[in-house]
Amino acid sequence: MSLAIQARGVEKSFGSVQALAGVDLDVAQGSVVGLLGPNGAGKTTMVRVLTTLLTPTAGTAKVGGFDVVTQADEVRKTIGLTGQYAAVDEYLTGRENLLLFGALYHLPARKVKERAAELLEQFNLTDAGDRTLKTYSGGMRRRLDLAASLIAAPSILFLDEPTTGLDPRSRLGMWEVINGLVAQGTTVLLTTQYLEEADQLASSIVVIDKGLVIANGTSDELKSQVGGDRLEVVLADSAQLPAAQAALAGLASGDIITTEISRSLLAPISGGSVLLPEAIRALDAAGVRFDDIALRRPTLDDVFLALTGHVAEEEAEAPTKRGRRRKAA
Repeated sequence: MSLAIQARGVEKSFGSVQALAGVDLDVAQGSVVGLLGPNGAGKTTMVRVLTTLLTPTAGTAKVGGFDVVTQADEVRKTIGLTGQYAAVDEYLTGRENLLLFGALYHLPARKVKERAAELLEQFNLTDAGDRTLKTYSGGMRRRLDLAASLIAAPSILFLDEPTTGLDPRSRLGMWEVINGLVAQGTTVLLTTQYLEEADQLASSIVVIDKGLVIANGTSDELKSQVGGDRLEVVLADSAQLPAAQAALAGLASGDIITTEISRSLLAPISGGSVLLPEAIRALDAAGVRFDDIALRRPTLDDVFLALTGHVAEEEAEAPTKRGRRRKAA
């Protein structure tokens, strides 16, 4: 397996605060890896180390085969970065922003002009390309910001919460764009506060907490760690809960939980959807009437809760020295 990103024992301290306490990370070329964690876990700090914006206190990291400390210039030529806040200039047009980014990369003017036109079309911004960003919606600005990070056609792309603040439609549009980039061979490291986003986009997920990796694997692998499938039944009459529990005991792979107030029963099972008709037959045979029955797979929210002790939540904001606000790492 060829690695686009490799980190070993990466630590980063800010005075007495240790943001990263020894992170190991492998990202295969052409894959999407989701970096998840609660507030203050170190996600953004890790991205900043990998993109040469911060120097690690200890450990090593390579991006595109280049060391992020000793070969920082080579790393920057290889990567694209879209941060939590748009880096584009609202007083310039969309096209002018892309030309500016191309100039910062020291690309030939003719090539930059052609590339800007390509990106405006790819991100459905051609009609708005010659308008100033003051007229752009939030979704349009985020698309332009992503386009700007691609002006030099990087092989490795870092997306630090790229859809934060977008409406659901704009978020879905960004997902399509990201999937398209991966289909073309781009490697993506994604941090996000939306667990369904990681579920949809990431081929593997790394969960960090308090500066350490506490779990990694595919979405299905992580979900399987919290107990597999669950059968949920809502009865017509709570008095029948004991009968329902007895009827399903032979199908359950663990303890069955009943809740009288909601007339509900939750049974862990193994075997998947094939057990659903068996459960219905068992309840019918026992004369148990139910209003609803469903098979539920664990979600990444369940994984988050099991691993960190609380659900995922929006990153807390903290003021920077210049008075702007940024999200905590």
